[in-house]
Amino acid sequence: MSRIFKSILSQSFFILSLTVASAGQSRAQTITIPIETAHNAVVLQADENKNLKNIFLGKKLSDAHEYDFIKGVYKQAEDYSGLLNSAYTPSGSRNLVEPAISVIHADGNMSLDLRYVSHKSIHLNDNVSLFTVLLKDPVYNFEVTLYYKSYYKEDVIEQWNVIKHHEKDNITLQKFASANLYLKAQSYWLTQFHGDWAKEMQPEESRLTHGIKTLDTKLGTRANLFMPSVFMISLDKPASEDEGNILYGALEWSGNFKIDFELDFQDNLRIIAGMNNYASPYILKPGEEFATPPFLYTFSDKGKGDASRKLQSWARNYKLLDGKGNRLTLLNNWESTFFDFNEKKLGELLKDTKKLGVDLFLLDDGWFGNKNPRNDDHAGLGDWQENRKKLPNGITSLVKEADANGVKFGIWIEPEMVNPKSDLYTKHPDWVVKQPNRAEYYFRNQLVLDLSNPKVQDFVYDIVDSLFIKAPSLAYIKWDCNAVIYNAYSVHLKNNQSQFYVEYVRGLYKVLERIRAKYPTVPLMLCSGGGGRVDYGALQYFTEFWPSDNTDPLERIFIQWDYSYFYPSIASSNHVTDWGKQPIKFRTDVAMMGKLGFDIVVSELKANDLKFCQDAVKAYDTLKQVIWQGDQYRLVNPHEQNMASLMYVDSTQSTAVMFNYLVNYRYGESSKTPIQLKGLNKNKKYLLEEINLYPDTKSALKNERIFSGDFLMNIGFNPEVNTNRTSVIVKITDIK
Repeated sequence: MSRIFKSILSQSFFILSLTVASAGQSRAQTITIPIETAHNAVVLQADENKNLKNIFLGKKLSDAHEYDFIKGVYKQAEDYSGLLNSAYTPSGSRNLVEPAISVIHADGNMSLDLRYVSHKSIHLNDNVSLFTVLLKDPVYNFEVTLYYKSYYKEDVIEQWNVIKHHEKDNITLQKFASANLYLKAQSYWLTQFHGDWAKEMQPEESRLTHGIKTLDTKLGTRANLFMPSVFMISLDKPASEDEGNILYGALEWSGNFKIDFELDFQDNLRIIAGMNNYASPYILKPGEEFATPPFLYTFSDKGKGDASRKLQSWARNYKLLDGKGNRLTLLNNWESTFFDFNEKKLGELLKDTKKLGVDLFLLDDGWFGNKNPRNDDHAGLGDWQENRKKLPNGITSLVKEADANGVKFGIWIEPEMVNPKSDLYTKHPDWVVKQPNRAEYYFRNQLVLDLSNPKVQDFVYDIVDSLFIKAPSLAYIKWDCNAVIYNAYSVHLKNNQSQFYVEYVRGLYKVLERIRAKYPTVPLMLCSGGGGRVDYGALQYFTEFWPSDNTDPLERIFIQWDYSYFYPSIASSNHVTDWGKQPIKFRTDVAMMGKLGFDIVVSELKANDLKFCQDAVKAYDTLKQVIWQGDQYRLVNPHEQNMASLMYVDSTQSTAVMFNYLVNYRYGESSKTPIQLKGLNKNKKYLLEEINLYPDTKSALKNERIFSGDFLMNIGFNPEVNTNRTSVIVKITDIK
């Protein structure tokens, strides 16, 4: 049973209302179930034959009773099956389109027919409600419970299912989607994302045509390496930042996923999203429950920006670990030392951490392994003992030294992986994911440990636990995952190999649940060779994620921009490094868009560069709550123009921060026209002040810097970005 499902059951004492009858009836045998948020609605309807259907998804109606009239106003081609808009489409009976669920019954029959039995509504609190709908097969003792968790203010819905049966023997689940949405429009425009290492979140938009478009991954781990499980669907025409009907969707699952977009013969769009059933038929015993991961979505009739703000607010309030809390600025040693360091070098870096003014020093890869020392990426993974040559006094000594320097200490681990050149591989080859009769094939010189195995789960948990036992004041962990799964095979699962891809992720979540039960507040960075595992299934255990190993600030503007459609800035770890050719100011200004960190050689900075960084950290500390918790407004899209501009506005509309970057350095490129600001109070007066100025430079902004919110949002403000001023940060404060 999933963690989310358990948590919902444990909250049953919050029940404020329970309805077992319909939310509204248009005629005796038709039951209509509106699931409404502040602005939107998903409406289900059980017809006279108890077929549960999706009849509406979009901006909600003022009168809920009028949902019953929707069917009558559409004059489309005949639905021969009566299942085109099924709320959870079964296969093998009369369905003619892509199913959401397929099953082989205990007697070998492959048909399924799901009929409405009952539904209920539970108010978990004044903002969150849980709707459940029970469906059963009239012939087989097989049932599916659909769950819809609605977040009223944020307009977000999470949807998942629990499947179980009481047949005489095991059944086989062939497909097990989390959600089956249904949209009506004149046309549909899909925005998807793709990439690779250092090229994450590359957007593509296309019009959907008849047939099926599939987004999926089969990598097992690091599942988002080539394609993340997030998307947008614009209805009727491509949505812009502030206009258009748009649906955002994302699967909360850290393994293989599959999302099908089927434009049917009635010109309606079916979206079926869930775990990928590739190589994964799942054997389900009688009485056993199979819970699918949540699929989340939000709808807006006001464009991409409104949808993003809803999703970011939901994430901070309900999903991201400690989403309303604090974050640590840090100095990482990776790009200054790589694997070549010792206690003396690290001691100097701890002093540099204090000098820079950040909160924490992060020790990256290379600190472990003795028989097989981790001096490069060919050896040591799995042997999590301090390297006695590099660290003769161990991690504990470094943590104490950090405390003495007035900074915190964090450490890198990659606990799911193993190098063949390691003691762990030699002692426990049965813990390694690999085919017994095939040659090993490596990704970054390593293999994956079998987290479907409880012994491996214990081992991975103990890696983290032992670090805190040795050094209780350890303050931060960077959790990496650099390999995908080749030659998938689990010794532990024996004859149930088809369950491996599902059980691996479940095993990972079990480990993370145990870690969070004992260490609920320790910051954890989610890293996977960059952004290979960024999803809300994982982020419920992590405080932040690493968007990309590509830290070239020009590239990062685009990567961070596209992540911002789905994730809040407090979750995005952005480091200042030596990648790229831009000056230190540009690199720092870009990193300040989210959670600021540094990965530079502080001792080699020029005096003015060091002073700039120190001043920037101080400025960031005064504004980080606005950046992390404020509403985000994307102003100028770097994919479309010569610059990028975005801003964050606090909840009282009293303080805002505007980031501006030139992304095209051709001769004469600049911010030629004013940029219209957003999210301010039109009746307030605001002071605009350029911050993060490099030492001994003056702002180019004119003395007259007080404007009304009305002027700033309708006429705009020119930050005067040009080839001599490639990044400009403006603080905006209301005048009382």
